Amino acid sequence: MALFDKMLLQKLILKFSRFCSTFIKNEIEVSYINSRKAVWILFKELFLFYRSFVILLLKAIAVRKIKYKKGRKIQPIFLEYTGHYKNVETEIQLFVYNNDELTECENLKCHDILSSIDFEKINWLNIHGLNDMKVIQEIGDFFKIDNFMLGDILNTTKRTKVEEYHDTLFFNIKSLLPNNESFQLNVEQISFLLKDGVLVSFQEKRSDFFTHIRERIRTHSGIVRTKKADYLLYILLDAVMENFYITIENEENKVDELLNLSKIDVNPRTIEKIERHKDNYSFLKRAIIPLRDSLHTIISIKDDNVFNAIESQNYSFFSRLYQKSLELLEQIEDDMATLDSATHFFFSAQSHKMNEIMKTLTIVSAIFIPLTFIAGVYGMNFENMPELKSENGYFITIAIMFIITIGMIIYFKLRKWF
Repeated sequence: MALFDKMLLQKLILKFSRFCSTFIKNEIEVSYINSRKAVWILFKELFLFYRSFVILLLKAIAVRKIKYKKGRKIQPIFLEYTGHYKNVETEIQLFVYNNDELTECENLKCHDILSSIDFEKINWLNIHGLNDMKVIQEIGDFFKIDNFMLGDILNTTKRTKVEEYHDTLFFNIKSLLPNNESFQLNVEQISFLLKDGVLVSFQEKRSDFFTHIRERIRTHSGIVRTKKADYLLYILLDAVMENFYITIENEENKVDELLNLSKIDVNPRTIEKIERHKDNYSFLKRAIIPLRDSLHTIISIKDDNVFNAIESQNYSFFSRLYQKSLELLEQIEDDMATLDSATHFFFSAQSHKMNEIMKTLTIVSAIFIPLTFIAGVYGMNFENMPELKSENGYFITIAIMFIITIGMIIYFKLRKWF
């Protein structure tokens, strides 16, 4: 039992013992003295005990209902990976290059990083898998990264942000890709550290959306080999943002199929799928908005040179990323508006369908009202009813009912009620 629960139990026992002692005392007084005051004190103590019992019980229930978020704040002295890819083995890959030379190291060990890095060139150190705390801590010690920053890298529930700690630029971003097996999106947090011409990237698992950048470095395509590490950070961020376009395009294709289906067959399953896609778009929006804010922070203070790790001539590249984030948000807003319209169409169609059913039932009921009246009149078993003795009374009644029915149908048809 928790300490707080024990304290509540002790208070409850104390209240109960106090009530019992008061009850016994006043019971004696009542039996011998029969005093109204003693009876009043007894009921007063009973009420106070009941109120205290209820309050303590509610507090105990409230304590049990407290749920801590999965992404609770990690203390600087303790590192813990909070993601889902805990079975991924930690691997280290290093690219050391300039305009003339390239060195690539696979499956690098931590103790080999110092001898492999050349601070006169551009260094890209990529880590796949964040489950090995020993490796992460050694990398943090090598680059003099404090535990607060390492905690942000390992805590995958953190919001996208950009910060500069002393001479180290920190940037983390969420990568979202569609999952063909379910409606949910595949989410991966990627963190970047830029310091002294070294770019360190942390990925939760081995992914292939940086493959084309590695090929550009290997084949000397473009200007990546002629630029510094801040430009490498830009193209890596751009590659991650391309995943948003892929995800949105995939969602749009599925939404188009749903919209076409909803026009043919309106059923609750369709609206359920639409709501799931709306949840995905909301998740995308929550991932892109902090990214937009982080990029805006970079380009808004470029004149002050606050981020020393980014050269002034490269701020224009990050401005392009900012414009992309705005385009993504606009696209998401348009798609969410389309989904809202589809939802409204669904409920309108359902309402129209229900109205048609009610109209049909009302017309049928209106037709049977006079028929029921006629049948009721001639079913009352009075002795003095001349029509009952008529030889052709049955056929005349049926003919009248038939004429009334045909007449009402013609009337409803002329009024275009069906």
